[in-house]
Amino acid sequence: MNASRVLRATHRTPLIKFVGKRSPPASVDHTPAPHPASPSHSLPDSFANYRSKAQQHGPLGGQQKPPALSGSAGGASHAYGAVGGHSGRSLGSVKPAQGLYFDRSELPKRFGRTPMTEAEIEAVETGGASLFG
Repeated sequence: MNASRVLRATHRTPLIKFVGKRSPPASVDHTPAPHPASPSHSLPDSFANYRSKAQQHGPLGGQQKPPALSGSAGGASHAYGAVGGHSGRSLGSVKPAQGLYFDRSELPKRFGRTPMTEAEIEAVETGGASLFG
């Protein structure tokens, strides 16, 4: 109890030493500038222009309008082909193409997981201590 009082009473000095006095810069330039490693070394004209060219898992622009489907319920047009914009039949088959697999269990046996031995199971359960015992 007394040791903690003594430690609390002493003044803590930081281990890091700063050179000079503390002073913020007189002026900071906040104007937009291209990143030094950018390939074009220029800023985009506008955010809308940038977004029309940007890609993230497909175009972000939304300039392509999904074609109107005959027999679709409601006939509502959704931006970017949102969920419900197309019937399931028009999207095509869900089966993977030849040579593609959705799950590891569908692969041929030579690509399957090898079963663990009792020694490996014991090593995992003991955190490896059984290997040295």
